[in-house]
Amino acid sequence: MTELLQQAIAQIQQLPPDQQDAIASRFLAELEDEQKWESRFASTTDEQWDQMAAMVRQEIASGQTAALDTIFPSEK
Repeated sequence: MTELLQQAIAQIQQLPPDQQDAIASRFLAELEDEQKWESRFASTTDEQWDQMAAMVRQEIASGQTAALDTIFPSEK
């Protein structure tokens, strides 16, 4: 177990049981979601990646996308 995870667990242990359970539920849901994504990515074929890339290129070419700087302007 990493030191950071140990620190987090130590802090969580100091909370009331209902808050501990709420955090544990969120944590378990996040782990489940992460496992699903890993499984989906691992099972994606080269053909599927190529198909997605072609769709993105088509959206860019047809102007259906916006530059990230427009959506997330940098703070200078």
